[in-house]
Amino acid sequence: MSETPQTPEAGPAASSPYDSDAIAPLDPRSLRGLAHPLRMRLLAMLREDGPATASGLAARIGESSGATSYHLRQLAAYGFVVDDPDRGTARERWWKAVHRGSRFDSLEEFLEHPDPEVRGALTTFLHTVATDHAEQVGTWLGTLHEWPEEWRQAWDLSDYTIRLTPELALELDKQVHQLIESYRDRVPEGTEDSARVRIHFHAFPRRTG
Repeated sequence: MSETPQTPEAGPAASSPYDSDAIAPLDPRSLRGLAHPLRMRLLAMLREDGPATASGLAARIGESSGATSYHLRQLAAYGFVVDDPDRGTARERWWKAVHRGSRFDSLEEFLEHPDPEVRGALTTFLHTVATDHAEQVGTWLGTLHEWPEEWRQAWDLSDYTIRLTPELALELDKQVHQLIESYRDRVPEGTEDSARVRIHFHAFPRRTG
């Protein structure tokens, strides 16, 4: 799972607002530290929009700065965010994301974990991601009329059902991810008529009958 949950607006992000463009692998400890809806939202905002302060983030999502400050410190304790030394002052602490995204190397470690808190953290994490995806699509549909005609013709909301084996499903998943990654960094920041485009890819088997 590369790019985690996200919505929001801050100032324009730098060309690379992270300490690393790596995708951070999640382990049981880091998952438990991340699996909180507000924490995940704050991290997503920093990843997508660049560095911000606790008070700035709080104002954008309608939370208290005390709450955002606490959860940012928790994210820092688990290695997801760090202070931004180029922006911080004695009065304001700026935070930035360390990685571009997060991933699971294998869900089995979490699905079969003996600690119920780890299994619960996985459920919270996945459902938060799914809820966030649905909210983002809803926001897009609600603001569709505000976009230029070119963008109103360039979006997609499709679904397919095809019969696959697990091996072919995995092959399809990898190829889609590779195709998406091949478009990364092709459009420089600030290019006229460009926009950041969110891409949600869901693929899962369904029982019939």
